[in-house]
Order: sequence, then structure tokens, then C-alpha cells
Amino acid sequence: MKGLIQRVKHAKVEVVGEVVGEIQQGLLVLLGVEQTDSRQTAEKLCKKILNYRVFADEQDKMNLNIQQVGGALLVVSQFTLVADTQSGNRPSFSSGASAALGKELYEYFVSLVIQTSTPCQTGVYGADMQVSLQNDGPVTFMLQV
Repeated sequence: MKGLIQRVKHAKVEVVGEVVGEIQQGLLVLLGVEQTDSRQTAEKLCKKILNYRVFADEQDKMNLNIQQVGGALLVVSQFTLVADTQSGNRPSFSSGASAALGKELYEYFVSLVIQTSTPCQTGVYGADMQVSLQNDGPVTFMLQV
């Protein structure tokens, strides 16, 4: 499971011109699920993202996590994160989870975030989505467990 996180001042996701998720300060999480992922993988990645210190403290050092700054998560499924791009000019998605497993683990990941009382918005799994954001920094990290 891969999570591309971007520290944002604000972000939103639209489906067919309608805003389905929107946050102010926080993290945009683009989530990719692979065939070998499980609930345990989702739990590890969720814990890592929630504890990842990417927000500035009083000395302007990245020492605070999302909960410490009162931020929110916008979680958007993105199967292209698991693409194999090592050879050729076309990505291979053979390691990607099936639609059923991907949706199950995406929804499980979101439920884990919600259980922590961290504000969370989402996209729509499998939909054609338009994501807009103002990256703060810019700060972007690829996390994988």
C-alpha cells in the first residue's frame, strides 16, 4: 500500500462538477492499493500517516503531526500509484489490487482515520475525479508499508 501525502493549505475533489470532499489545512492522501495488501497493511500506513511529522513547530522545524495541528485528511484512491514504470513507455498495473480488494481496503483505511477523530473527507472510489490543491511548502512524501 502506498500513500502519497501532500501538506496542503486547502484541497478539494470533484466528481462530475460536484465537490465531494474538501479540507483546509491538512494532508491530501493519494492512496494506492496493491494485490498483496491487507487490513494490517492499511493499519500500518494509517498509523504512519497520522504520526508523520510534516508540520512546522514554533522553530519552523517539521516536528508536528496532523493531529497536533488540528488538520484534516482528504483521502483519494489512486491506483496509478502502484504502476510498474521500470520498462517501456506504458505503465503496467499488474501489481494493483482488484477493484473489490482496492475498495475494501480504501474504505477500511478511511474508517481507521475516522476512528481517531481526525477530520476526514474522501473522494469516490473508482470515479473520474478532479483534485485541486494548494501544496504548502511544497511538501510531498511517498509512504509505503
